[in-house]
Parts: sequence; C-alpha cells; structure tokens
Amino acid sequence: MAFNKARVLVVDDDRDVLFAVKMLLKTEVQEVVTERNPENLLSVLSKQAFDVIFLDMNFKSNLGTGNEGLYWLGRILERDKDAAVIMITAHGEISTAVRSLKAGATDFIVKPWHNEKFLETLEATLQNKIRKTGPASNAPKRPASFADAAMLGNSEPMQDLFHKIEKVAPTEANVLLLGENGTGKELAAKALHQRSFRATKPFVTADLAAMSEGIFESELFGHKKGSFTDAKDDRVGRFEAASTGTLFLDEIGNISLPQQAKLLTALQNRQVIPLGSNTPVPIDIRLISATNVPIYELAAKSQFRKDLIYRINTVEITLPPLRERGDDVLLLAKHFAGLYAARNHKPTPEFEPATFKKLKQHSWPGNIRELQHAVERAVILAEGNVLRPQDFSFSAMETSLPQPGLLVPGFAEGPLQLNEVEKNTILRVIERHNGNITKAAKELGITRTALYRRLEKHDL
Repeated sequence: MAFNKARVLVVDDDRDVLFAVKMLLKTEVQEVVTERNPENLLSVLSKQAFDVIFLDMNFKSNLGTGNEGLYWLGRILERDKDAAVIMITAHGEISTAVRSLKAGATDFIVKPWHNEKFLETLEATLQNKIRKTGPASNAPKRPASFADAAMLGNSEPMQDLFHKIEKVAPTEANVLLLGENGTGKELAAKALHQRSFRATKPFVTADLAAMSEGIFESELFGHKKGSFTDAKDDRVGRFEAASTGTLFLDEIGNISLPQQAKLLTALQNRQVIPLGSNTPVPIDIRLISATNVPIYELAAKSQFRKDLIYRINTVEITLPPLRERGDDVLLLAKHFAGLYAARNHKPTPEFEPATFKKLKQHSWPGNIRELQHAVERAVILAEGNVLRPQDFSFSAMETSLPQPGLLVPGFAEGPLQLNEVEKNTILRVIERHNGNITKAAKELGITRTALYRRLEKHDL
C-alpha cells in the first residue's frame, strides 16, 4: 500500500482497541505507537513526528460526551495545525464526531469497524496529507531556540516533570516552581501557560530580584502621571498587563517582607491600586512563581510569609538538576553543538566517547546554562570536527560552588569525598524527618525517585 513508510500513533484507553489496531497495521505501516493515557500525548509527540494520529473521543466511560477527545484534538492542533487526526468514536457519538471535523479533525472511524474500511480511511488521510504538506520528517522535533533546549529530556525526572505540567496546565491553580539556577523554570512557566486555557492571552514576566523597594509597586501595580518625580506618564503594571492571562513572578524568594505584604494584599483582593491613584483595578490572572532559594527554611526563620506561600503554591513543581538527568546531558550537548555550529558557520561536530564520559562525570552545578556555555566554547575553540575531552573546560566559578541540596551546615571544612558528604547529608535529612522520604526529598531538592536511587547507590 502507499503508506508502508508511515508512522502512526493510536491514543485510546481500551487495551483491546490498541491491540487490534497494532495487529492490523503492523504489516502495513513502518511503525505503530500506542498510548493509553492522553496526558502523555504531548510528551510522545515531542519526541517523534507521526503521519497520522488516531484519537479516541472518550477516555472516561461514564462520561461519553466526547469533550475529552475534542480537548486533546485542540491541543494537538495547537502544536501542529497540519496534524492529521482521525477520531475513534462509537455509533451513538456520530454527532460529536461531526463536531470534531468542524474543530479540525481530518476524519473519523466508527467502532466496531471493518478492517478494510479502517485501512481505506488511513490511506485516504495519508494521500491527502502528502498532497497538502509532503511526507512527515522521521527526525524527532527539536526546539527552535537555544533556551528551549532546557525542556528536552528522556530521563525519568524529566518525564515526571512533563507529566505534571500536562496535568496542572489546564487548571487555574497557582503554581510554585522550585529548582536550582539554570534548570529552566521560566521555560516550565511558559509551557504551563501554552497548555492552559489562557494560552492565547498575555504571558507577562517579572524578575522580582531585579526590583528595588523603590520601583516594586510601580512595576507590578503601575502608576499615574506625577505620582513621583520620574512619573511623566501613566504606566500599566505587570498585574494589569497580564490580566486574563498568566503572570510569572521569577525569584519570588528574594523579595523583602514589606514587598511580600504588598504582593499578598494584591493576590488576596484580586485587585491592584496604581501609585498615585485611589481607584482599585480588578485583575484576572493565573499566577506562576519561581525561586531557587529554600523558601520553607526562610518561612521557618520568619523571613518569608507563610500565608504568601499558601497563596502562591496551590501546586508545587520541582525542576530536576542536570546531574539527576542521566543521559539527558548527552542529548542536550548534541543539541547545543548543532545549534552553535550552525550559528558559527561550522559543520555539526561529532563527540568522542571519552568526551561523553567526561560530560557525564561532571556535576553541572550551573545546570543547563553551564552546559550551554561549555558546549559553545568547545565548538568555537575545537581544532577539528570532533569534540574531544580537552575541548571542554569547566568554569572555576561553577566548579567552586557546592552542589545545592547536598551540602549542609555543620560539616567541618577541609577535603571531603563528595560521595561521603552526600551520604551523610541524606542520612541527616531522613533522620530529621523521621524516615519520611517525601519530606526528605523535598528538603534535598530532588524527586522521591532520585532519592531512592541515591539510597540504593549508598546501600542505605
């Protein structure tokens, strides 16, 4: 048949349906990928391009409205407006299937189906797609910019992160992003916004660490002309600019107690009062905040308001450090090498096996940002088209930093074996939380899975 090189994705929570489609197509197409959980759909699509996607209309048998299928259809088309999506529906849901066609689906198939009809529908869809857009690339889709690479990853911690983003994004929950510098917190915030119902509305960022006491209110809440010496015109604050959309407050752990009080008031009242005005301005925002500081420790020392923490972290997501992401280091290194080679008009370099070994052994205290700069230097300074271990030198500033979450006050100064420091730290934290692994992992700034791996590593 004409589609023997096609790649097909089937998304349905019915194991029998997935098995039937896989058996039917295994000799007809090049690859069939199946997925039972629609919440994993976008993660699957980020790794591989598909020629056709079969998508069930209902994933909860007690609902039967088809709205879930329509929702995920919309998410697929947001990602790729030319995606060929065939809806899988039952006899009693034909009217809903017709709605899906109006929403952008290519076709629908009614179950139970005749295999010949199924194959005809698939072939017609593929032929139509080839006429319109040409064959799909077999290469995995990659982010277009350097910064977007932070959201690349096949490791378990990153898959867990992707799952949480997909789960939380369609809600109105305020989200607190935790993680070290360079782990991609702003990118995670953008991903939450782009997958939310506010995706077509503004996404406004505010770097709170860069705001002094004097400009904090003006930047966030706005001001009226003449309200202070340099206020030559009215200015809309970040809250008002983000209304109906998402406001991302970066480095929220760095603001002072007076700033915290002003921020809490605005969030509680869902309104702001610009400087020089007595008229409140209502706000409608979805709030995402981020910090790399131990915010709960600050709260315990009365340096950060607990009531503000409750307000900003309906859901909390921790981004994994690069050292916890295994072979993602190599995936990202290759990605950056290709991008920087293109920018500097050089051929894409290869990596010696020893180079990969060196990259994996480094602890990457600067995370993605440090890796990015290391690869850029290597690409520029390398003598040939192969990157060797000696092409990579790590910043003294980064290598002199302790690994966050691993060193704790109380250790004596002097030469220490990193493994021993890590082991002792884990033991102390678990003991402090009376064996509660969840709380211990949170304090250490790693996932429960990562903590279990470290317990196994140290034979604890």
